[in-house]
Amino acid sequence: MENKKIIFSATQPSGKITLGNYLGAMRNWVALQEDYNALYCVADMHAITVRQDPAALRRQSLELFAQFIACGLDPEKSIIFIQSQVPQHAELAWVLNCYTMFGELSRMTQFKDKSASHADNVNAGLFTYPSLMAADILLYQTDLVPVGEDQRQHVELARNIAQRFNSVYGDVFTMPEAHIPKVAARVMSLSEPDKKMSKSNPNENSYVLVMDKPEDIMRKFKRAVTDSEGGIYRSPEKPGVSNLIEIYAAVTGKSFEAVENEFAGQGYGAFKPAVGEAVVEILRPIREETERLLADKGALEALYRQGAEKAAGIAYKTLRKVHKKVGFAPR
Repeated sequence: MENKKIIFSATQPSGKITLGNYLGAMRNWVALQEDYNALYCVADMHAITVRQDPAALRRQSLELFAQFIACGLDPEKSIIFIQSQVPQHAELAWVLNCYTMFGELSRMTQFKDKSASHADNVNAGLFTYPSLMAADILLYQTDLVPVGEDQRQHVELARNIAQRFNSVYGDVFTMPEAHIPKVAARVMSLSEPDKKMSKSNPNENSYVLVMDKPEDIMRKFKRAVTDSEGGIYRSPEKPGVSNLIEIYAAVTGKSFEAVENEFAGQGYGAFKPAVGEAVVEILRPIREETERLLADKGALEALYRQGAEKAAGIAYKTLRKVHKKVGFAPR
């Protein structure tokens, strides 16, 4: 790898990337791969902390891998892989479990949330998954981890674990830092604009998926919540309209003021379809390229195996060093 800083990010394969995921994170990753040694991972091992349908998990992992590439991640510039294809993740996670404190894990917000929502399956993996997340990051001597504010806690734990290990064995792990973009599109729900757009919302009209058909995208935007006041401008009193303005600005590259001027004097009947059409056009090539990639399973498998091989080559160097430090016999 070239002498650039290393950036690592992982996403669970839910099978559904929203417009918010794309504008808020994935589009930014495409820019980051130009300036960093970038690794992007389909986190299928993390997914099984809750029960999964095996066939669906395999399908969704391939779909997410294809969407990574369709969104603009280049296998020649970035290392793109599926987590379970690189066994060093699980191997390092066990070692790091032994350097992670029970109290640290019990304070993790997501463990509390998922324990409440999956009360019938509060398993050990759900408790210790932050050690696996730390392994994901530390395996590659990662400098920066692009995350939202809600994920900063996981990067802090990875730093604590790395510091604890380094204090015993010397300079083994790079200390990672959270990379939170200063300007990231925050896309809100189309039906409840005071909430973030989320695929977990039971109302499918509240979110737009990257793989939605154009007619579905248009329907969702036409039904988007606005208000009865009229007027297309941003205001805390107009969360629905403000959200649509921000989406339109994000997909067209225009400023908020330019959007307000463009639609001055027009009604929501003209504005909402215009936003829908702009979103359709930015997502169309992603959907079509994803479908093309998924249609050739052999080529797609070759790509994810190639990515896993590259990732494993880097990961093995770190793991070999860790094994030596803790006293395991050489392989």
